[in-house]
Parts: sequence; structure tokens; C-alpha cells
Amino acid sequence: MTSLQVENDRSGDEAADGATGRATEEATGQATAEGYQRGLGARQIQMIAIGGAIGTGLFLGAGKAISKAGPSLILAYAIAGLVIFFIMRALGELLMYRPVSGSFSEYAREFVGPFAGFVTGWTYWLFWVVTGITEVTAAATYMTYWWNIPQWVSALVFTVILYGANLISVKLFGELEFWFSMVKVTAIIGMILICAGILTLGFSDAGDTASVSHLWSHGGFFPTGVGGTLMTLQIVMFAFLAVELVGVTAGESKDPETTLPKAVNTVPWRIAVFYVGALIMILSVVPWTEFQPGVSPFVAAFEKMGLGVGAAIVNFVVLTAALSSCNSGMYSTGRMLRDLALNGQGPKLFTRLTRSGTPLVGTTFSAALMLVGVWINYRWPGDAFNKVVSFATISGMWAWVMILVSHVRYRTRADRGELPQSSFKAPGAPWTSLFALAFIGLVIVLMAVDESARVSLYCAPVWALILGVAYFFPSRRDPGGAAFKRR
Repeated sequence: MTSLQVENDRSGDEAADGATGRATEEATGQATAEGYQRGLGARQIQMIAIGGAIGTGLFLGAGKAISKAGPSLILAYAIAGLVIFFIMRALGELLMYRPVSGSFSEYAREFVGPFAGFVTGWTYWLFWVVTGITEVTAAATYMTYWWNIPQWVSALVFTVILYGANLISVKLFGELEFWFSMVKVTAIIGMILICAGILTLGFSDAGDTASVSHLWSHGGFFPTGVGGTLMTLQIVMFAFLAVELVGVTAGESKDPETTLPKAVNTVPWRIAVFYVGALIMILSVVPWTEFQPGVSPFVAAFEKMGLGVGAAIVNFVVLTAALSSCNSGMYSTGRMLRDLALNGQGPKLFTRLTRSGTPLVGTTFSAALMLVGVWINYRWPGDAFNKVVSFATISGMWAWVMILVSHVRYRTRADRGELPQSSFKAPGAPWTSLFALAFIGLVIVLMAVDESARVSLYCAPVWALILGVAYFFPSRRDPGGAAFKRR
């Protein structure tokens, strides 16, 4: 059996467990002050950063956005991508000030207050649990394309495999994410090259009609008006959720001072190539009027080209994207729960680590909830489940808001000389962070206007009430045997 070590929770009554943790750290020689192992190298960090920006939001969600905005969706992705870059540079500056595994939850706790850290940690945990539920269910559905096997069987197998990989070592998690991301990157680059070949050489069934003029010849660049473009911003921002995951890896990077800035600085070209570039190519080969909501634009483009094998390829890629997201959820939820527990804002049970430095109980608890979610989706696959899932968007954006607010406050104190300056300053800050906050505010307003997205805003006050009760009226005993402490 795997032996466990218990992390020192910064209080005197856990001194014995803290000594055990230090002994393990000395034995490995690679453990961080938090007890984690620095097992993620530059290659893995880069791919985690790239993969975080490429998911089902692009492969599937872009079809709905294209039908709403037409070619102007390209501009929406470009503007939103700039905002994401501002967010990531703000996070990068904070990471170089203090690289910790708790990341934005830790920064919210330091620069906004204990309650903000509590809300951020639990909300980000919920975001990944909900996302994991939907993604593992989706992955099981994609498997039926090739084999007629019960959906619950595939969901169980995927969950167990990813759960096991995350418990074995952080390096194995990094390897899985590296190859998941490699599949997604290869698929998009392949699509771009095929489209470029069609535009220049005219091969395939789409060769005779393919033209860059499709970007403006079917109702103009804004065929549904500027309003139609604005209404796609929530879909666009959802596609970028998880790009901040690279911040959670800070405590387990081999060389965070080098690898993390490089990963953050790849954001502009990632968005330019994988979103803007891919959409320009696809919409040049196939007119925007031929795309339908709920249909992957990649599948539609392959069919228009007469490449029937494209559907199978895209199904495999989307399966990979779903498994990648679930893998990231397993990783991040365990770390976030442990950070909360170490700060007295969660059950002390979540502080437990395996000998290889992975959060055993937090990951197990999150994986169990993901399996419960699969069962719920199997029994009640109606609108109620979909409405719960819509909460993922607003909960994911909360992490971005806390990153930006924490960054503005950090920069103010650092400029006054109260805190050390970061070695990776965000250009144009704090104005860039303030602009990004205003943009997120605009997206939230647009979500309130859109009836289909409004339900996520209804869920937010309910979740806030639950967290408020949990924080200000904690029970005297938690599952770990110690009272929650507000810090």
C-alpha cells in the first residue's frame, strides 16, 4: 500500500506530522516547502499552457458562435485573446513574486482577504468538478462513435485511469497532459495547412469555391451587426477557461523562474494561431452561412472538402480534449482543496499527501464527485443538469477577477516599496488589469441579457450564500477532526 505523509498545517498541534513531512522532503531532495515534488519540466509546462487554451470550446462551441456572429467572430477571439494575455501577465507577475501551488487562491487571501481566498479556492474547485463531470460524460459519449458500449463503463474507466495517473506522480500527470495537448495542437495545425493548400492549390471538393473573400462577401464582416458579435463574447471567454491552470503548477515546476514566464509569453501566438488563424482559414474555405449550432466547424469543414475521414479524426481530437480537461480537473481540485485545508479553510483531512507528493484525499474526494455526476447525468440527462453546468463559466471567470484584483493591489504595494518587486512585471499595469476587469464586467452584463446564459448568474448568489454560511458559521468539528479556522 501507498504510505501517507501528513503536511504540517502551520499550527503547533501538527508538529509531529510536520516533522514527518520534512523527513520525506529531505529524502527526496526535490520537495517544495508545501511538500510537493518539482516534477514538471519546461516541456510539460509549455504544453499544459498550450493545452489549457485549446478545448471543446473551440472544437465544438465555435459552431454556435459562428452562426451568431459570422466572420466577426475572428475579431471577438482576437480582442478576448488580448484580455486573456493581460490576465496571464498579471498572474505571471504574481507567480514570480511568490510561486505557490495555491496560486490565485493564495493571492486573493493575501491581497483581498481571508474570505476572498476561501471563496476563490472553493469556487475554483467547484468549477473543475463541474467541468470534470461534463467532460468525462462527453468522453464516454464520444466512445460510442466507434463501439456500442454502455456510457457508464467508459466514464468509469476514464475516471479510474486519470485518477490513478494523478496519484502516482505529478510527472505522469504532466506526461499525459503533454500528449493530450500534442494531439490537439497537431489537429489544428493540420487543419490550417490543409486549408492553406486548398486556398493556394485548389484541391478537394471545396477548391473551386474557396476564397478569402468569404470573410466579407456574405453579408459583410459583421453580418449580424456589432450586437451579434458582442453576444458571442461569453462563448469566446468560455473557450479560454483553464488557461490559468499553468498558475496552479507553480509549486511543482522544476524551474518556475524560467518556465512559467516562457509559458505565459506564449499566450499571444497561441491565440493568434489556434483561434484566429484557424478561424480565418476555415471561414475562407467554407462560407460562414454553412455552419450550424451544435456542429463542430472542423467536422463541417472536412465534409465540405469531401474528406469523410474528417469526422472520425475530429471525434478522436474532441475525445482527447475532453480527457485533457478531466485530467486537469483531477490535478487542480486536489491542490486547491489542500491549499484551503493548510490555511484552515477546509477539512484537515485534505492535507494528506502520498509518498510521491500528490494530494491523496483531495483528489479522491473530487474524483468521487465526478463519478456521482456521471451517474446523475445518466439518470436525469435533461435541462436541469445542463443549467447546473452553465455555472462553470461564471465560476471560472471569478478566478480571473481575483487574479486581476490581487495584481492591482500587489502592484500598488510593491510600487510603494512595501513588497519586493516581481522579476516578471506586466507591461502597462495596472491599467491593463483594470481594462481586463472592465471587459469581464461587460461579459457578465451580456450574460444577463442573454436568456440562455442568464441561469449561470442565478446560480452565483446561491453558491455565494452557501460559502458565506460555511465561512462565518463553521461547524465545530470537520471530517479531519479539527475546526475550520478563518485566516
